[in-house]
Amino acid sequence: MWIAARAVCAIVHLGIAGIVGSAGAHAQTILNSPTIALRSGESAELGPVYWVVNCRSILKSTPAAEILDGPPGVSLAVKAAMVTPRTQRCAKQVPGGTLVITAGNIEDASYTTLTIRITYRGPDGARTSSLIYNLSLLP
Repeated sequence: MWIAARAVCAIVHLGIAGIVGSAGAHAQTILNSPTIALRSGESAELGPVYWVVNCRSILKSTPAAEILDGPPGVSLAVKAAMVTPRTQRCAKQVPGGTLVITAGNIEDASYTTLTIRITYRGPDGARTSSLIYNLSLLP
């Protein structure tokens, strides 16, 4: 009887150790978010930003972007440009911009999340949307 109880206890402990030991370390990784890798001084285009209704832009000005949460030394800008709203299946270009991220002087390698807020100004006021990226910075 005691041998069976000890065997069950040992199996339970091994099961717990197996579960805890197999848990991978996914530090600060947001699943299903794109990952960006930048070296010191590099820039990358993240994609077009626009707001359309019936394939016509309703923007009064170029969208603005800001970093809500992220590492120091990283900046964000929206370059005004004519963009093609492919998601809405529009054929003609509309006023909008291209979202560009730039890494400053990076001294130590890091991996973190980057939360961005984009503000669109239209006839009915300002609208915002947020984007989350996994950001890898290398010296």
